[in-house]
Amino acid sequence: MSTHPLLLLGGLLALAACADAPPRMTAPQPPLAAREPHAITTHGHTRQDPYFWMRLSEAQREAAEPDAHTRRVVAHLEAENAYTAAMLGPVNTLREDLFKEMKARIKETDLSVPYRENGYWYNHRFEEGKEYAIHMRAPVGPDRDRVPEAFTDIFDENVMAAGNEYFDLGDYEPSPDNRLAAYSVDTVGRRQYGIRFRDLGTGADLPDVIANTSGGGAWADDRTFFYTRKDRTLRSYKVFRHVLGTDPAQDVEVFHEKDPAFSCEVYRSRSDRFVLITTESTLASEHWLLPVDRPMDAFEPFVPREEEHEHSVFHVPAHDGTAGHWYILTNWQARNFRLMRCAEADHAHKERWTEVIPHREEVLLEDVDLFRDHLVVSERREGLTHLRVRRLSTGAEHEIAFHDPAYVTYTGTNPEWDTHLLRYGYTSLTTPSGVYQHDMNAGTDTLLKQQEVLGTFHAEEYISERTWATAADGTRVPVSLVYHTGTARDGTAPTLLYGYGIYGISMEPTFSSARLSLLDRGFVFAIAHVRGGEELGRAWYENGRMEHKMNTFTDFIACAEHLVRERYADPARVFAMGGSAGGLLMGAVVNLRPDLWKGIVAEVPFVDVVTTMLDDSIPLTTGEFDEWGDPKEEPAYRRMLSYSPYDNVKDAAYPAMLVTTGFHDSQVQYWEPAKWVARLRDHQRGHAPILLHTNMDAGHGGASGRFERLKEVALDYAFVLWQAGLVDAK
Repeated sequence: MSTHPLLLLGGLLALAACADAPPRMTAPQPPLAAREPHAITTHGHTRQDPYFWMRLSEAQREAAEPDAHTRRVVAHLEAENAYTAAMLGPVNTLREDLFKEMKARIKETDLSVPYRENGYWYNHRFEEGKEYAIHMRAPVGPDRDRVPEAFTDIFDENVMAAGNEYFDLGDYEPSPDNRLAAYSVDTVGRRQYGIRFRDLGTGADLPDVIANTSGGGAWADDRTFFYTRKDRTLRSYKVFRHVLGTDPAQDVEVFHEKDPAFSCEVYRSRSDRFVLITTESTLASEHWLLPVDRPMDAFEPFVPREEEHEHSVFHVPAHDGTAGHWYILTNWQARNFRLMRCAEADHAHKERWTEVIPHREEVLLEDVDLFRDHLVVSERREGLTHLRVRRLSTGAEHEIAFHDPAYVTYTGTNPEWDTHLLRYGYTSLTTPSGVYQHDMNAGTDTLLKQQEVLGTFHAEEYISERTWATAADGTRVPVSLVYHTGTARDGTAPTLLYGYGIYGISMEPTFSSARLSLLDRGFVFAIAHVRGGEELGRAWYENGRMEHKMNTFTDFIACAEHLVRERYADPARVFAMGGSAGGLLMGAVVNLRPDLWKGIVAEVPFVDVVTTMLDDSIPLTTGEFDEWGDPKEEPAYRRMLSYSPYDNVKDAAYPAMLVTTGFHDSQVQYWEPAKWVARLRDHQRGHAPILLHTNMDAGHGGASGRFERLKEVALDYAFVLWQAGLVDAK
C-alpha cells in the first residue's frame, strides 16, 4: 500500500526551512495514486486497471458515517483538489477577475416574459444577489391579452434551497383546477427527485411525499397524478398513479418498462385530453395513451412497438369538441422523418395514416408545433434550423427569416392551442438570446425581450463566421466561430475549439456573455459540428456512431487543422473543450494527436468506455448499447477498445489538461476522470500539468445557482488563458 495521498502534499507551497538560506517555494507535487493490481478479462483479452479501487457505490457516497475505503477515496479527491488549487495559485486573481466580469454582465434583477396557460399568467423573476428564480402567477383578467401588474409568488427557489449546497427545482405542474401544484426537487445532484404537492392558495405543502422519481409527471384530474420512478441504475422504468391523500407506498404501478435499453416518462398532452407515457431507447420509441377523464383505466398503446421506429405524437382536438386527430412525426420509411396524420381512433393502424409533410433527403424534420389553424415546422437544412409556418385553412406557407451566418432558433413556450401567435427564441454567437412573438397570420415579428448584457458589450464589435473543414475521407464538416473585430486573422490568435458529436445532439452556436471574457482577450471561439451530431441530418448522426464512431474524432482533428491552415488559429495555441460524452471526444483526440493541442478542458468526461459499458449496474449503461455497442459482443468490444481514452493512454508529451467532475455525478461516475488523470500522469513524457478538480457537492451538471456556475466557467477560462500566456490580458 502506498503512502496516504494527503501526506504526499506536504511539499505544496512549503517554505524550505533552512537557517542559513533564504526561504524558497517548492513546486507543487501531484498526489501519487496507489497502483493496485486489478485484471479485467473479456473475450480472452486481459486489461489491467490499477486504479479500479477509486470506485465507490452510491450507498458509500451517501452514508452518514463513511467507511475506511470511502475516506481513502475522498482523501485522494481532496488531495487532487488541493494540488489543482496550488497549481492555479498564480491565476487566482485572474479567476476572481473573470468571475466578477461575468457576473457584472448579468442583470441581477430581471423578469422573464409572461405566458398564459389555463386561466393564469406565469413568469419568474431574479433578484439582486440571489442565486435562484422566484416563480409567480396571476389570474387572467377580463382583457385576456393584458398582463397583470401584480403577481403572487408560488415558488421561491432561494427559500427552498436554504441549507443545501446543491438545489434543483426539476419541474412544477399546476393541477387542472389551478388549486395545487406538483413539484420536484433534487438536493444532491444525482437527478433523483422527490415530488411534493403545494396548495397554491396557502403556500402550504400537502403531506404526500414521493421519493426517487425522475422529476416530471402529469395530472389526469385534480386528485390523480402520474409519475415515474427510477431503478438502481437510475433508469426511469415504472409509471405509478398517486391519488392525493393516500400513502405513496400504496401507489399503483400502471406501466413497467422491462427492456433495460428503454427509459420512460409521463406527461399530459397539450390538448389536455390525454395522459401519455413515452418510452424510448436510442433508436426506437413507443407511446401509451389514457384519456384524462378515465384515470383508473389502463393505458393503451398508440401503435405497437417496432425496432428502429422513432416517432413523436401530438393530439389536436376538433373545433367542435368531437374526436380530434393525431399528428405523428415519424421515421417510418423516412430516415430524416416525415409528418403524418390520422383520426383519433385510427392511431394503431399505420395504413390509415396520411402524409402531411414528406421525407426529404437534405432536410431533417426536427419538431412540429400545432395550433388551431397553423402548423409550425422546425427543420434543419445545411446545419441550421429554420421555422416554417403553414396555415391549415388555406395551405399558405411562409418562413421566418434569419440572417446570421450561424444561429439558433427554436419554438418557445406555446401552451395555448387556440391562438395565431407563436413564441420563438433566437440567438447567435453575436446576438444575445431573444424571445419573439410571431403573428402567424400577418407574418410579422415582435421582440418581447432580449437578454440584457450589462457593461460595454456591442454586438457589432464581434464577427461570426461559418467555415467548412474537410475530413480525412473528404467529408465537409461545418465550423461556427466568433472573435472580436480587434483580433487579426493572421495565424496568431489563441483558439478554443468546442465539440460533442454524440446521440444525434446538435451543438448550437448560441450567445454566451461569459464567453466575452475570452473573446475580449483575443481568443477565437469555434464549434466543430462533427459527425455523431445531427446538424446535417440523420445520416450525419449515423456516420458518427457504432462502427463509424472514429469519424467523430477525426472530424474534430480536421476542424482544428483547418482553423490553423486558414489562419484563424495560432498553431502553438490551439485548445479543445468538451463535456460528458464530449469529454470522450477530448480523450480520444488527445490520444490521437497530443501534439496538436496546447491545452484540453474535459468536463465530466466519459473516458472509461469499455469498463463502464461492461457494467450494467452503472447508470445509463443498458440504454447506451445502440450508441456504442455492447462490449459483451467481441466485435463491439474490440471496436470500443480501439478508442476508449482510458485504455489508450500512451507514453506521450500530453498537453496541459484540466479535468473536472462531480462527486455525485449520476451520468459519468467521478472515478472515470479520476482514474484517467492518474493514468495520464503515469505516461506523461512532457512537462505540462494535468489537473483534476472534483466538485464534492454536485453531480453531472456542476454547481447549481446562476452565479456559482460562473465560478466553474471562470476556472476553465483561467486555465486556458494561463496556458495561452494571457494571464495579464484585459
